[in-house]
Amino acid sequence: MSDDHDEENGFDTALPDSLMPYDSWIEDSYRHVMLRALDYAAEHGLPGDHHFYLTFRTDWPGVEMPDRLRAQYPHEITIVLQHQFWDLKVDRARQVVSVGLSFGGVPSTLVIPVAAISTFADPHIRLALRFTVPEQPPVAVAPAGENVVPVQPAPAVQATPPQARPEAEGGEDSQVVSLAAFRKRGPGGPG
Repeated sequence: MSDDHDEENGFDTALPDSLMPYDSWIEDSYRHVMLRALDYAAEHGLPGDHHFYLTFRTDWPGVEMPDRLRAQYPHEITIVLQHQFWDLKVDRARQVVSVGLSFGGVPSTLVIPVAAISTFADPHIRLALRFTVPEQPPVAVAPAGENVVPVQPAPAVQATPPQARPEAEGGEDSQVVSLAAFRKRGPGGPG
């Protein structure tokens, strides 16, 4: 018999599907934690051995990056914010993060929509937050009569390969926070 049925008492113990968007709220909270960490680093720098990995979709609308880097990483890239980055900014109104990095010794500015970020990690404390990013980016539809001006990407620069992905550095002992860990859990459940 299924684990969702209590034979002794004769009733179903499975939790019902929620009619409230808890998964979405939890993910929004995780994104808020990421943005607070980025805000903190922008204002105070990175303390101690803290450093961040950001994995994001390079083909997402609004991502601004050098053409050459985009050609090398047409779908996704992981960047490392550790010793050599500058002008880290979080624009909550536009929902973008911007940062200066060097690729192949050439300085570049990246503009990354928050919705394009699939992973935020701080390997120093073995923290990884994963976010849902739809396979197909949303299609922006302009109201009738409005002109749409595409965002021009930054000039092309020579790219260097990204650093190791966070899950590779942390190994099996890395603490990965997944929304699955919080699904179908009732009040007072394990946590």
